[in-house]
Amino acid sequence: MRKRNVKAMVTKAAALAAVMLLAGCISFSKKPPDTLISLTPESTAPIGNLGTGALDNAILVLDPDADRRLDVQRVPVQVDTSTVAYLKDASWIERPARQFRRLLAETIRAKSGRLVIESNDVEVSSKLVLSGRLTDMGYYSGSQSVVVRYDALLESDDGTIRSRRFEAIVPGVAPSARAVAPALNEAANDVATQVADWVG
Repeated sequence: MRKRNVKAMVTKAAALAAVMLLAGCISFSKKPPDTLISLTPESTAPIGNLGTGALDNAILVLDPDADRRLDVQRVPVQVDTSTVAYLKDASWIERPARQFRRLLAETIRAKSGRLVIESNDVEVSSKLVLSGRLTDMGYYSGSQSVVVRYDALLESDDGTIRSRRFEAIVPGVAPSARAVAPALNEAANDVATQVADWVG
């Protein structure tokens, strides 16, 4: 009987040791979201030269500002005029403002063929600077729609500033990550195309 007890104890100890070794390789943190959302440009510059010219003739695209509701990696859901929740089982792969800047820059490159620089470095000078504020990029439960809204500022080196609000709405979107993700990409690309046409 004692031999059996010793054998059982040895077996349990070996199993426990194996679990302890595995603990170094396995993360016991929260389960990752089912859906990671990224923005993919519908218009991309062709392979090859991405534009040449002096730096001061380039278009400088800056990260848009965003309030705290959007400056996170979760997708906001506007429940009513004063209540915001976040979409279940979904997360941005990177902050939406940074992703939107990249989308804007790539769309402008593709449509204009001009030299486009992405930076938030204040030392970089350019003839045209595109900045602005991402005021909405989320889901509205009441209308079951996705909304992307961007207030753009285009500043020339002569001090002239143009501003314009751009918006895209995708209606009829189910309140699920699988439905909202492609709708966000569609709306963001729509706004980016509008901005690229406006910049010229």
